[in-house]
Amino acid sequence: MRIVVVNNFFPPRLGGSSHMAAALAEQYVARGHEVLVLTAAYPGAPAEEEMHGFRVVRLPAMKMPKLGLSIDFDMTFVLARPGNVRRVTKILDAFKPDVIHQHGQFFDLTWLTGWYARRRKVPVLLSIHTLLLSPRWHYTQIFRFLDRFMVRPNMRYYRPRYGIMDEMGDRYVKQRYRGSEADFEYIPVPVEPARFAGPPRKDIRAEYAIGDAPLIVSLGHVIPLRNRLPLIEALPRILAKHPQTKVLVAGRVYYDAFLKRAKELGVEDAIIVAGLVAKEDVPSYFAAADLVTHDLNGGCGTASLEAMIAGRATIATVTETNFPGVELHNWENFLLVPPDDAAALGEAVIRLLDDPTERETIAKRQRELVMGHFTMDAVTGAHLAAFEQMLARAGTTRE
Repeated sequence: MRIVVVNNFFPPRLGGSSHMAAALAEQYVARGHEVLVLTAAYPGAPAEEEMHGFRVVRLPAMKMPKLGLSIDFDMTFVLARPGNVRRVTKILDAFKPDVIHQHGQFFDLTWLTGWYARRRKVPVLLSIHTLLLSPRWHYTQIFRFLDRFMVRPNMRYYRPRYGIMDEMGDRYVKQRYRGSEADFEYIPVPVEPARFAGPPRKDIRAEYAIGDAPLIVSLGHVIPLRNRLPLIEALPRILAKHPQTKVLVAGRVYYDAFLKRAKELGVEDAIIVAGLVAKEDVPSYFAAADLVTHDLNGGCGTASLEAMIAGRATIATVTETNFPGVELHNWENFLLVPPDDAAALGEAVIRLLDDPTERETIAKRQRELVMGHFTMDAVTGAHLAAFEQMLARAGTTRE
């Protein structure tokens, strides 16, 4: 197949969807397919390059200005630059794609390639990565407006199939975009076990002078949807039982309410903010952890699954039916607490810190579960099977 991978976020830009798009592109090539990546320009990255057997084209883009809001993100917009519509059409016409695999529903590059797909009758799979949700009422209204009047009309126009990774994504697409299960491909987010197979590159405990203290690692960008507040609210109780405990937050901080709350509760000395972490250093942070908790406001994303593959007990906030076709059993092969529940989180953390044997047993089972269902090899196969079915339904004949 000739596969176009589309994502405004792509290496060297960091982020879960960026790494996933790059890893899948590499895997598609390894299985004999021809791949073109379309992404937005990024500082220091060339406009075009060949990597891992596929071509990357970075289109001129305008960076979103910082407005001083808690929802400020590092985002770029391709349509803001004149000529990109013609550029995309010319590039894709030359490549002659069989399928287009889009990542992220609210990017203008997604819409631009979707318009192309509709005109040229190319099947599209759209993987839903980020849900436009917020704990703040006024932001929620803004996001609902954007979904209703900008995202949904584009989805209705070119009618992609949706790559659904979990229950939250399923519910979100049904509610916001009026999608149905007939439009869905249930494919989980992948992880790469090989990244966590070797020794860590860094001694994180030494770097941050943590020593032998209990360490909770919380890795990933801090945004309103993953605000870390339940962990901060749980800290006074945790510190009362394990007073030397440290919380290491690794990721860019877009939303700092957790730091303000920590100061109010008098637990700021237990917090370490590492900032942005390079992909190659992620295994080192997990290697240093006693346990990991990242998705505390609902969900279980890439960072949590990577922590499990690294062999660390990992707490998430989903139900036992979160991943279609995958059986989760709390306190057996998974660690689950309700979303935004500081009391339940505190109890779980204390239980895990109290009993290292139970912690290690559950961590081993979590790793086995992820190895069985979430590896890059399995997820790549699921995507390619979906593409073949899409082409068959479209009656496409490949040259």
